[in-house]
Amino acid sequence: MTKPPATVRELIREQYATLTQAERKFANALLANYPAAGLASITIVAANADVSTPTVARMVQKLGFKGYPQFHQALLKELEAKGSGPTQRRANWASEAPEGHLLNRFAQAVTDNLSQTFSNVNSEQFDAAVRQLADTEGRLYVVGGRITRALADYAFTHFQAIRQRVTHMTSSSATWPHYVLDMVEGDTLLMFDVRRYETNLQRLAELASERGVRVILITDQWSSPIGSVAAHTFNCWVEIPSAWDSNISTMMLLEAMISAAQEERWDETRARYEKLDTIFDTTRLFRKFT
Repeated sequence: MTKPPATVRELIREQYATLTQAERKFANALLANYPAAGLASITIVAANADVSTPTVARMVQKLGFKGYPQFHQALLKELEAKGSGPTQRRANWASEAPEGHLLNRFAQAVTDNLSQTFSNVNSEQFDAAVRQLADTEGRLYVVGGRITRALADYAFTHFQAIRQRVTHMTSSSATWPHYVLDMVEGDTLLMFDVRRYETNLQRLAELASERGVRVILITDQWSSPIGSVAAHTFNCWVEIPSAWDSNISTMMLLEAMISAAQEERWDETRARYEKLDTIFDTTRLFRKFT
């Protein structure tokens, strides 16, 4: 399967070390409000980033674009991809579907997604997020959306065993104000949001951030608007030959976080596991094999 073209965000990360100080200033401004900060004319985006027009022109050429119009068009295509529904997604891959069995194409797409996802994870940011997830000084809240609520449920099941003070927020946004009421500075909110991004989740993130809650966002490669208030954002590549996006790379990243959080507080977690096993034995919920 043909590898999808790199996004502007990926190109910036690849070329960041080669950029001048002024070019990095524009790159940082774009990444802070991506891709909206690059969707105006070159003079406007330069002024908004407080850099010169030639600085913007030089940077987009370093990214591999002939000029600003091509750079602008690439961002517009990414923005269009953000809002595409299942019918359009299937049309996109079906029109260019290579020969071969779907299983092979699917496997290649998933492999590419995993490679892209983990190659773009900053290890320092990952470690910082894991420390938050393992920190029992604050409460950990977990929430997902229409599709990602399954990921939130999976995360809750594991983190509840790893640590104390974990709350799984219901999928009904009408109940969220009750959770926000109890949120305090130092708490952590783990959120899952993929295209089409949910306005209720964004508002929840904003309300939590205003209360001093540290938001950890797991999203797709186009990045949910929640990233503007998140302390840590992790992008997962999700496109597959289907009308739906894949959660495989998202699940892999989540499982890496679960494993790392377990190791972060292993002594306490091991004691919890042992107590939990004792309770399971008492309730006889599971069969025992001898």
